[in-house]
Amino acid sequence: MEATGTDEVEKIKSKFMSAWHNMKYIFLLGKCYHFKTDESGELSTDGSNFDKINTEISGNVEEFRKDFISRIWLTYREEFPQIKGSALTTDCGWGCTLRTGQMLLAQGLMLHFLGRGWVWPDALDIDSSDSESWTAHTVRKLTASFEASLTAEREPRILSNHHHRGTLKRNCDDNEMRNEIYHRKIISWFGDSPLTAFGLHQLIEYGKKSGKIAGDWYGPAVVAHILRKAVEEARDPELQGVTVYVAQDCTVYSSDVIDRQCSFMDSGKADTKAVIILVPVRLGGERTNMDYLEFVKGILSLEYCVGIIGGKPKQSYYFAGFQDDSLIYMDPHYCQSFVDVSIKDFPLESFHCPSPKKMSFKKMDPSCTIGFYCRTVQDFEKASEEITKMLKSSSKEKYPLFTFVEGHSKDYDFASSPLHEENDLFSEDEKKRLKRFSTEEFVLL
Repeated sequence: MEATGTDEVEKIKSKFMSAWHNMKYIFLLGKCYHFKTDESGELSTDGSNFDKINTEISGNVEEFRKDFISRIWLTYREEFPQIKGSALTTDCGWGCTLRTGQMLLAQGLMLHFLGRGWVWPDALDIDSSDSESWTAHTVRKLTASFEASLTAEREPRILSNHHHRGTLKRNCDDNEMRNEIYHRKIISWFGDSPLTAFGLHQLIEYGKKSGKIAGDWYGPAVVAHILRKAVEEARDPELQGVTVYVAQDCTVYSSDVIDRQCSFMDSGKADTKAVIILVPVRLGGERTNMDYLEFVKGILSLEYCVGIIGGKPKQSYYFAGFQDDSLIYMDPHYCQSFVDVSIKDFPLESFHCPSPKKMSFKKMDPSCTIGFYCRTVQDFEKASEEITKMLKSSSKEKYPLFTFVEGHSKDYDFASSPLHEENDLFSEDEKKRLKRFSTEEFVLL
């Protein structure tokens, strides 16, 4: 009997381990999905067994697809209004880091106005010119079966009372309408027009203060400072509740962040602002140090993370997640036609990516900027604690990639970023810092 019992335990253990090895996890901006392959561990490249697996877990596949497609995708554009001071009407070949910066900021604004649980209702209606990517290539590589996010918001329970059902439906419709208004509004802020708050034209104007002009290569650190200035200068009342903080010399000064969050609104009334924290870092010398892999994965698994502006040499990507030792990203290197976002009901399809791409971590360029979003001061304090623990556990005997310290930057004899000087958006210290980052970062050849 003992032997039989032992055999039974071993069989159960064997089945468990088999299931465990067939289970794959994918993280997308703080959400975890898990899915498993068939017994062979593969989907056929012709998609012959995709239908079978899709039938079993179609709802969960759709959860991941909706989530990914709902992220805002910003790419090269052509035939947009001419950029001031140049003859350029396209950013093809040079604007990819600005685009990835836009995507990171857009994700922060989506968290602020829509929340992480929001998905675009029309996400699965996008016609993908690369439809094969979902049925064979991407699904096979991402493996197969997805389960609902571990942090997803639960659907409200439908009450049996008819009146309550009607009220709930009306409330749901009103909420969907509000969400769609913000969805469009966020995209419109990134339109390719001199009038939009975070469009390419405005970002280039702010870049001129750091010595950059249209057609130049913009590195991840320079883009971080440009985004900060763009948010500071935004005049839309909806954007007054958001601020951006850029870490100085790989250090986040907690009091400086909280001061920004508790600054006065334009109305003169004190109120707490949400903050997007941008941390320019290097993950190694000439090449990315593989010791930082677990840390990067840990960052992308945090609910506070809004992505990473990075890439590989000569190309910038927006990293939004990972699976195993590969990073999941959105690629801005697609030249699409100009869309006039000032027109009512402008088409949304070109602002949403139909399928993800994957890249081995070891191919990543070491220069990048990490982004976090904190809605409240309490969120910031909690995030700083969690990230600090992660930094300590990942640093081993080395110095951590960046640190959180108490107090203001001025307490450590560093000049804090000014919030004034209309004619000179960057201080002399910032200009020196930006110039140093520009020479350190990867360049476009």
